Amino acid sequence: MRVTEIFHSIQGESSFTGRPCVFVRLTGCPLRCTWCDSEYTFHGGTEMALDDVLAQVHSYDCRLVEVTGGEPLHQPEAFTLIERLCTDGYEVLVETSGALDIAPVDPRAHIIMDVKCPGSGMMDRMDWKNLDRIARKDEVKFVIKDRADYEFARTITGQHNLAGRCPILFSPSFGELDPRQLAEWVLADKLPVRVQLQLHKFIWDPQTRGV
Repeated sequence: MRVTEIFHSIQGESSFTGRPCVFVRLTGCPLRCTWCDSEYTFHGGTEMALDDVLAQVHSYDCRLVEVTGGEPLHQPEAFTLIERLCTDGYEVLVETSGALDIAPVDPRAHIIMDVKCPGSGMMDRMDWKNLDRIARKDEVKFVIKDRADYEFARTITGQHNLAGRCPILFSPSFGELDPRQLAEWVLADKLPVRVQLQLHKFIWDPQTRGV
């Protein structure tokens, strides 16, 4: 499989925020979201054998692992990696765009699925059937850059009864939407969602890689 980086850091997003975590960032993505902060994963990377990836993960002695990208599910080997990590007893998170079928992902893993709002420019790439595949252990994330995105996220949350099925994350697009504004919208509408910030971008410089 082609890997951009493997590193040990603090989980910056989701309900796992703040926990030490090993990140396996795979190379490649079929999407081009306007607010993407990991364009460096689109190309390059290093070919690694599955056993070598697992050995590097083991070396950090950390039981929480996230498989991310890019779009990790774009590489068929990712499904085997996730399965092996789960079998080895890791708590596994899978950060995915929502554009690819999540059904083949090992059911022991926690999927964190990004639902593409209009501001991403990639809304038409969503596999909307994925919202029916989400389980209670999974999480759904909306990256929101403006009021139109917020209205869209609120509508989708209600239409698909997401609040009764899994945690929902509303994340302001970094540098584009004031987090306070998003928080005030959520409070005004009494939405049952979690407003999240990208914690790692406040701990380290937002451009820093490997964190």
